[in-house]
Amino acid sequence: MDRSEGSSRWLPMIGFALVSSANQMLWLNFTPITTGSAAHLGVSASAVGVLAEIFPLVYILLALPAGLALDRWFRPTLLAGAVLTAGGASLRLAGGGFAGVLAGQLVVAIGQPAVLNAVTGLATRTLAVKDRATGIAVGSAGTFVGFVLAFVLGLTLGAGRLHVVLLASAAYAVAGVLVLAAALPRIRAGAGTAGPATARPGLGWSAQTAALREVWADPVLRTVSALVFLGFGVFISLTTWVQTLLTPAGVDARQADRLLVVMVATGIVSAVIFPPTIARRRLQAAALMLAVPGAAVACLLLAVAPGARTGYVALALFGVILLPALPIMLDLVEQRTGPRASTATGLLWLAGNAGGLVVALVVQLLVNYPAPAWIAMALFAVAAFPLAGRLGRQLRAAGPVTGEVLGPQPD
Repeated sequence: MDRSEGSSRWLPMIGFALVSSANQMLWLNFTPITTGSAAHLGVSASAVGVLAEIFPLVYILLALPAGLALDRWFRPTLLAGAVLTAGGASLRLAGGGFAGVLAGQLVVAIGQPAVLNAVTGLATRTLAVKDRATGIAVGSAGTFVGFVLAFVLGLTLGAGRLHVVLLASAAYAVAGVLVLAAALPRIRAGAGTAGPATARPGLGWSAQTAALREVWADPVLRTVSALVFLGFGVFISLTTWVQTLLTPAGVDARQADRLLVVMVATGIVSAVIFPPTIARRRLQAAALMLAVPGAAVACLLLAVAPGARTGYVALALFGVILLPALPIMLDLVEQRTGPRASTATGLLWLAGNAGGLVVALVVQLLVNYPAPAWIAMALFAVAAFPLAGRLGRQLRAAGPVTGEVLGPQPD
């Protein structure tokens, strides 16, 4: 892995943050206005739900191929993901009713893995070592900004002005592509790609399994993947079911959307401010050990005292302490994976999507019993605590990063 010092080039990371936020916004455009969109498009609310549900399904299929493509052909693959994002957003405006919107969502979903998997490789190729944790924090914050944009657009414009929502979203996505395309020459093509990993041709199944074995050989990355599985499982489950679980306490859909905006907005600020300092002082495991009980406390608060007021407190706490975990763990990936950074990032996102599926399904079984459902989410969070302790021991044993390469290491 190239860990040499050099000058930082920030425009590519800014362009990436715009594109990643656009991609996430397009994914969730219809979530806060599901019922109204269904009426506008002449379909059921379940059909509108498919517009978001196709994203994790497509991601599972394309995560590893996209990671391999980024590791070998970084600039064209990232640009392709950005163009698909903007192209899908534009396709949603082309008419054809629900079928046209679904086609546009599918195109955006195909581009998503090439965008999300790129954040660690982009930091390696554009930023000096001292700036990479900050860059990954900024790039990760772009993902969360997309959540806020989707909900703000839905809450302010509503389904009655769905065409305006789609037009504004497409304009934002196109602007992001233009900034990223202008910054593309500033991305060092060869940084982080040297080594035996690049000698493997193709994106086929054998190449994917070889890359996965290489990444999985690092026990730190195995532990991080397990942490992402549980942490993002709780996060996705909360965002999926918060309105349903708080309805008996008098929280309506618009209030629930505001709660989610508060959670993500506080998380964005926290995710930009804290991870660089945490990485510099090598406090990653300590930060995660603090985040785990904090997330559990937030869930338990909603179990014992559900309502809008406690919801704002609990979700703000959840955002401040848990959302920074993503850039913290992505920075560890960047440090340890070198030529496999994008493949390893794809593995983390896969773990997060899988965790979201498992935890959300468990909570769904309890959805008519809000208190046990919140307690179940708290238990999933607590289950991550020994993993955070294990990560601390592994990082202390590994010592400072001095240019490690992937390979089998003692657990």
